[in-house]
Amino acid sequence: QVQLVESGGGLVQAGGSLRLSCAASGAIFRIDTMGWYRQAPGKQRELVARIYSGAFTNYADSVKGRFTISRDGAKNTVYLQMNSLKPEDTAVYYCYAGAEYWGQGTQVTVSS
Repeated sequence: QVQLVESGGGLVQAGGSLRLSCAASGAIFRIDTMGWYRQAPGKQRELVARIYSGAFTNYADSVKGRFTISRDGAKNTVYLQMNSLKPEDTAVYYCYAGAEYWGQGTQVTVSS
């Protein structure tokens, strides 16, 4: 069993930055892929970024060059550094691990 706890969301002006954290506990050593999805009101959940096999990463086209995902194995934590935020980045951000574990979500609101 794996538990995920997100933090770091909040309200920020356009152009600002936030860093999301996802602290994992439990049998995390068995999990290769971790990442972040987001869901905006009235829209489907979309993949934002993922990290797998230690250091390989993928990003949604809409966040490439602005967001960076990283993983600290010693702390069992995944981070999402979000820079140059835009109002369209406003959403609830969910951390995930493997194919079945999800965090509770953290709200990110970007004002124009």
